[in-house]
Amino acid sequence: MGNYNFEAPIVDLLKEIEQLSIYSDRPETAERIDKLKDKLARFRREIYSNLNPWEITMVARHPQRPHTLDYLQRIIPDFTELHGDRRFADDHAIVGGMATFDDHTIMVIGHQKGKDSKQRIYRNFGMANPEGYRKALRLMKLAEKYNKPVVTFIDTPGAYPGIGAEERGQSEAIALNLREMARLKVPIVSIVIGEGGSGGALALGVGDRILMMQYAIYSVISPEGCASILWKDAGKAEEAAHNLHLTANDLRGLGLIDEIIQEPLGGAHADYDESANLLRQSLSRHLKEIQSLPWNDRTHIRYEKFRRMGYYQEG
Repeated sequence: MGNYNFEAPIVDLLKEIEQLSIYSDRPETAERIDKLKDKLARFRREIYSNLNPWEITMVARHPQRPHTLDYLQRIIPDFTELHGDRRFADDHAIVGGMATFDDHTIMVIGHQKGKDSKQRIYRNFGMANPEGYRKALRLMKLAEKYNKPVVTFIDTPGAYPGIGAEERGQSEAIALNLREMARLKVPIVSIVIGEGGSGGALALGVGDRILMMQYAIYSVISPEGCASILWKDAGKAEEAAHNLHLTANDLRGLGLIDEIIQEPLGGAHADYDESANLLRQSLSRHLKEIQSLPWNDRTHIRYEKFRRMGYYQEG
């Protein structure tokens, strides 16, 4: 999962606070805990205001970072999961289903990584097979049939690169999602909540609005993959991260995302409830804005949005 040495002072303080909390009924201990909490807030503010791209990559991959289902439990409690692609299997790396948000029915689809080893294996570490993307597309088409907005949560290191996935048409499944999302008649909001890696992320990312959590990353390739290709050395991943422009601030500056959703002090993993609340506010605002547009105007704007991305620079 990476090296989190920059968080060491925070971890030490959290352990000390936890140990002292056993005796929090004592006035002197309670006072000591309050001072430690103030110190903790100061450390978090100092550390998280000066993260470099590689450290932000580590935060995006943090083992305790909230995933799709963590957000849904807090902002869309009536989420009803739908399963299967109706062709091959039900891919556990992608979850999706109907839910109520702001008193309206929406379709929610997202990558799911899992928290512990058992869950990560079950979810294939959030790396979907073709049947996962075909399930996602089936649900998008269902939403279009009933004129319901689509909200996607992006959190994957990339599509699964196994032999079976290639045999079942991994690249075709991703390409089909890109084409169909580009012309889907209903509103689409895509949110990068953790890792947004390569085509595996983009297959859920062709939206009217692209939102990104403050300490998420979004890139054509992982830093390790980039380093392996360019320098034949995955150990140079930190250097690659600095050159990939994969942070939310970088991508906002390049016009590739529409908004950065701020995270609680210390990152989303420090406060699930506050992180979910900040995401909910942003999602609500953007959904209302794009729902007010006629579908043909919306699809035209979406198409032009992606056509304008990228530019050529000499030197």
